This record gives sequence, C-alpha cells and structure tokens, in this order.
Amino acid sequence: MSTVADRAVAIARRWIGTPYRHQAACCGAGADCLGLIRGIWRELYGAEPEAVPAYSMDWSEPQREERLWLAARRHMRERRFEEARPGDVILFRMRDGGVAKHIGLLCDSNGAPGFIHAYSGRGVIESPLSQPWQRRIVACFQFP
Repeated sequence: MSTVADRAVAIARRWIGTPYRHQAACCGAGADCLGLIRGIWRELYGAEPEAVPAYSMDWSEPQREERLWLAARRHMRERRFEEARPGDVILFRMRDGGVAKHIGLLCDSNGAPGFIHAYSGRGVIESPLSQPWQRRIVACFQFP
C-alpha cells in the first residue's frame, strides 16, 4: 500500500507536460503552481478543502499578505525543511522581501532532490532542487 506522499508524487508526475495557465487546475489542459497542488489534493481527497478566490499574478504582493502560506497552514501540517520528504509541498519566496508565491511538490529525481511545479513559460515540469531554489524555500508542508 502506498502512502499519501507516494500517491502525491505519482499524481504530480502525471501532470508533467500540462501547459501553464494562470488560475487553472486541469491536468493536461492547464495549471499554474497552485493549480497543480489543487489538482493533487482533489485526486487524493475528492474535493478541495476551500474555494480559491481569483488571484492576480502578483499574489497579494502590494498588500504584503502571505495568503498562500496561510492557506497551506489551514489544511496541511507545516514542518521544517530539514524534515521534508518526497511528497511534501514546498513554498518559495521568489524574491527577497516579496511574499511567498510559488509552490511545488518535493520529489526524488534519480536519487537527487527535485520538485514538480508549474512554471510560467514552461508548464508543469520536474526540476532539480538546486541551491538557488533551495535558498528560496520558506515553508514545507505535509499532506494530511
């Protein structure tokens, strides 16, 4: 029997190749980074835990609100990145002083840390969790 984390990684890998579409969450048709996580959640649990309001590309940057971080805290267990395992959700701050507004799923990429995420201009991809990406991580969450 596979764990929730194993199932989350398998689901995310099925989304690879989905084109990037802002606010979308449909495997094969379009997704942004949050849409990928929403899609994984739906496949794991059947429905999303809350309605997602429309959001702009700046992700509440002008208001300085950590909306994505707070939403993740409402529905998942936060833990230190040092404890992170494949299948955990990782949250990134894309620039110093900005709000956390990128999210992905930690995975094992041929024995090295990687993550699956939706990235503008690339769609849903699996990327190495390189030092530049690791420096941007601000939170890590485990699916319930």
